[in-house]
Amino acid sequence: MMFELFIAKRIYLSNDSRKQVSKPAVRIAMLGIAIGLAVMIVSVSVVIGFKQEVREKVIGFGFHIQISNFDSNQSYETRPVAATDSLLSALASVDGVSHVQRFSTKPGIIKTDEDFQGMVLKGVGPEYDLSFFRGHLLEGEIPSFSDSSATNNVVISKALADKLQLKLGNKIYTYYIQDDVRARRLTVKGIYQTNFSEYDNLFILGDIYTVNRLNKWEPEQVSGIEIQIGDYDQLDDTEERISAQVNGRQDEYGSTYYSQTIQQLNPQIFAWLDLLDLNVWVILILMIGVAGFTMISGLLIIILERTNMIGVLKALGANNLMIRKIFLYFSVFLIGKGMLWGNIVGFAICFIQNYFHVIKLEPETYYVDTVPIGGNIWIFLLLNICSLLVSVLMLLGPSYLITKINPSKSIRYE
Repeated sequence: MMFELFIAKRIYLSNDSRKQVSKPAVRIAMLGIAIGLAVMIVSVSVVIGFKQEVREKVIGFGFHIQISNFDSNQSYETRPVAATDSLLSALASVDGVSHVQRFSTKPGIIKTDEDFQGMVLKGVGPEYDLSFFRGHLLEGEIPSFSDSSATNNVVISKALADKLQLKLGNKIYTYYIQDDVRARRLTVKGIYQTNFSEYDNLFILGDIYTVNRLNKWEPEQVSGIEIQIGDYDQLDDTEERISAQVNGRQDEYGSTYYSQTIQQLNPQIFAWLDLLDLNVWVILILMIGVAGFTMISGLLIIILERTNMIGVLKALGANNLMIRKIFLYFSVFLIGKGMLWGNIVGFAICFIQNYFHVIKLEPETYYVDTVPIGGNIWIFLLLNICSLLVSVLMLLGPSYLITKINPSKSIRYE
């Protein structure tokens, strides 16, 4: 093995000016490897980042798991369940659960002098984790929400504020239709923007006391309970533990509890995100195929130019396997250099995009205003290892050409 590696290094480091054909072929092969790997790194980073961004926004509006009334339909005019202190404590003690909070919703209409807009008032209590909305707050502040008195303060989205020409401190009149028409005057205390149009165009955030009064519910009744977990990969396992405790149980008002994951609540969005994985696999296969074929053509040209050397090695006693190893080692050096440049270019593009947001997107279509970047070191390490292995394996067949070279004829070949 040391002999094959030594010869391969000599070939790789050789500056023989007579090899005018192989030098461009080698450069093209390395360029193909570099471009292919850079494209794969950028593609994987963008898809991972995009999935993380969209998933975090969906989870930000509803957490990982929700418990609601089994009889509730998909509308925001919900049926209540009782969120007692004992139930909330039991849910918080489930393995994997990091936070539990209540919410209630009430669909209604915002009316101004010039326009009106449908919306959903989402009421939250003092225990509600507002870090998601604070992270996307553009103006104003997140007020303290109460479950014992009406504050009449709300946070609205920039999309609604722009449509209705609302600003901080404006009083808005909202109307709710159930058995009769009920009105509430609310004050805009904050404006948020997540670029997730399905929610930005719909939700305003208020206190749970007001929503429960509008729904004519008892103080402990809510639309549902949102549960945050510590590890997203354990979502299904945690939901099973929760469903074993609550599913099928009835509260004191006769309502039946029912738990669902955020994936079950938003199947279209998560199915769309899963479909992006197929695009990544197509890109990976195409790029590895292009890089592999450029290496194959480069190796064949090098073998043809080194026919004389191959004949000499065979005459000195080297067998076909040893010579094939020499050229495979040489190919690994070329692939390694191409991968080095591919990593440099790929990570440089990701770094620039992540910190300077060069490439913009239309948020109404893509839910984000710039191309997101994500990933971790293990994914990129695996990508490099797989690229190297696949490229070398693709060269095993072309290296078989060495066995067809006759020493007596090849020594005379120039």
